[in-house]
Amino acid sequence: MKYSIQTVSDVGLVRENNEDMVLVNHHFVRDDCYTCKVELSANDRYMVALADGMGGHNCGEVASSDVLQNLDFFFGDMPSGLDVQGFNVAVQDWLQSISHTINAKGHTEPRYSGMGTTLVAFVYYEGHFYWLNCGDSRVYQWHEGKLSQLSTDHSWDQITGQTVHSHLITNCIGGGCKNCYIDIFDCSSTVSPGDTIMLCSDGLTDMIDDSQISDILRGGGGADELCKSALEQGGVDNISVSVIRIS
Repeated sequence: MKYSIQTVSDVGLVRENNEDMVLVNHHFVRDDCYTCKVELSANDRYMVALADGMGGHNCGEVASSDVLQNLDFFFGDMPSGLDVQGFNVAVQDWLQSISHTINAKGHTEPRYSGMGTTLVAFVYYEGHFYWLNCGDSRVYQWHEGKLSQLSTDHSWDQITGQTVHSHLITNCIGGGCKNCYIDIFDCSSTVSPGDTIMLCSDGLTDMIDDSQISDILRGGGGADELCKSALEQGGVDNISVSVIRIS
């Protein structure tokens, strides 16, 4: 299995600092563009993860950075040979630990009070593909000419059925959330060569809709073109996107 990955994380046109961050297998991306190609064997592991921090001032960027650095260490140290259930249990245990750590940091240091972050990830672990989601950042799949959102937003609009994004999330890591949870899905049977997986923060999807994303991916565009399109529509939030093409 081969990956061709392009990742962009941009501050946008309105915000003063970038609270998003993307992890591409030990490489952290913020205010930058990163591309790579990788070939994976059955026993390998590889992760692309995106975090959209919140909390104002510098708190959000601290939360997203802390979570992704901790996740990078956890995933690299994860035991080999876990089945799907074992993988789920390990990730759930990690989530509770890191959420407690982020909340505790807010309690002990007032400047970090209330900070938190979303998290989405696409994972290859020893022959299995997984996607993960906590919050309202998104995982999409481009398959046979059709774009589908795999993740479900953990947001107030999802509960109420609102069509306009309210930015009110119901689940996150830290942020004072006492009962955070993470969706974990083994998508090995539905991911195939020729597919594209896209991770993004809401700074992208608030600016351009799924039909515009489809047009860009259909034309062979990547993270840079998606980000440029969001900036052209106003770029009111940080914009982070990672496009993973599988061959």
